[in-house]
Parts: sequence; structure tokens; C-alpha cells
Amino acid sequence: MTKTYGKLASRVYELDKPVGRSFGDVEFYLERLKTITAPVLEPATGNGRMLVPLAQAGHSVIGFDLSPEMLALCKANCAQYGVNAELSRQGFTTFHYAQKFAAIVLPAGSFQLMTDPLDAMSFLRLCRQSLMQDGKLLLDISVVGDFMDHAPRARHWQDGEDLLTLQEMRTATDYVKQVVTSQLRYELWQDTQLVATEMELFSLRWWGVFELELALREAGFTQIKIYGDYQSGDFDTGSVGTLTFEAQ
Repeated sequence: MTKTYGKLASRVYELDKPVGRSFGDVEFYLERLKTITAPVLEPATGNGRMLVPLAQAGHSVIGFDLSPEMLALCKANCAQYGVNAELSRQGFTTFHYAQKFAAIVLPAGSFQLMTDPLDAMSFLRLCRQSLMQDGKLLLDISVVGDFMDHAPRARHWQDGEDLLTLQEMRTATDYVKQVVTSQLRYELWQDTQLVATEMELFSLRWWGVFELELALREAGFTQIKIYGDYQSGDFDTGSVGTLTFEAQ
């Protein structure tokens, strides 16, 4: 199953991860794509946090997402920042374009939204088929340790006179399927009154490093590099939080 963001969830995402916010990934991806001249595809493009900077850097960008709310945010952000991008509503395992791409990018752990490994493999094969010769796939995953934190979390954002809150509670950890599921409760408050609520279950799958490398090779990728926390060169496997796979 893949996640689609509702109205409040998309609004919170925009407040928490607006265009212009980087975790080190925007600069890293721009550097890895600096020689690319052909179109770049971003599956699960969200609100355009990565897509807009790519377009601003001169790349021809195309994005898709399953969430109509997210696509609306992305379209608005493209207009606000004066960039053009082709956007459509499509899914990980069914996306289709007549053209091929020089690069496909999945920052911020979007790949882990596919909790069924068969779906993930279908997606990787589809990426391979959608890339030009010598095209590259860039994707991030969080290390396993990030999935072991079971503590409930609460966050809030002020948006004008509105207050938005998010409460997250782990409901299940399947160690065999490598999937964690959390219950998310989004709330909108106005003048101390609760006016809207959204509830959803949010699942992510963790991948082992060797496991994902084997999956990429099975999908047809041959040249694979791994980066830790968006840094070139060797990294400390005991402290790294994000791994980026670059596959050609």
C-alpha cells in the first residue's frame, strides 16, 4: 500500500517541509544531477520541495503523485516560484510516459512508502525501463534504527490564526515484513476550538543495505554507489541516518 495525503496532512506537510527547506538532500541532488541535460522525473513529488529547486537550476522536471491535495500544492508552488513542470496523478507501479528520462529521483524516503516488496521491485523495474541509456536513479532510505523508536510524538504548527497539530503513535511493528505502522491524528484548531480532524494509518518499510543493492541489480541496474547523510566518500555506519543509493 502507498500513502496518499489528505487535506490536513498535506497542509501540515507544506508547513513542515516547504519549498526551500533542505535536509542536505537538495544540495546533494543538485550536485549529482549537475551534468544532466535531459528531463528528470520525481515520483511522489509531494508539494514540490525538491522539484522546484531542480526546475530553478534549469532542469526540465516532471512529477507525479497519488494525492490530489499534494498535486495542488505543487502546482501552486511552481506558480509562486515561476517554474514550469508537468504534473500528473499516477502511482508508483503504474506510471507511464512516452519519453525516457536522464534521471529519476526519490528523496526523503519516498521509496519506503511501498510496504510490499513486490510493489517495490515492480517500481524499480519500471524505473529502469523509463531511464535513458546511462540514466541514473537516486533514492533515499532511512536506516533501520530510525524505525525502532516507538515513543508517541506530538507536534504543532501555527498558520496565521490557525493551529495545526499532529499526534503520532506506533501501532504495529512487523519484524518479518520489515514494516512499521503508526496512527496519525491531524487536528485543526481555530480560536481554541477543534474544527477538523483527520485520522490515518501510516506505514513504512525498512530495507537492509545489501537487500536494496540486490534489488537494484535484479531490476537491471549495474553501477551502484551509496552515500551516507548526503556526503561523498566513506561514512560512519554507526552514526549515519540516511543512505542515498545512486544506480545507473
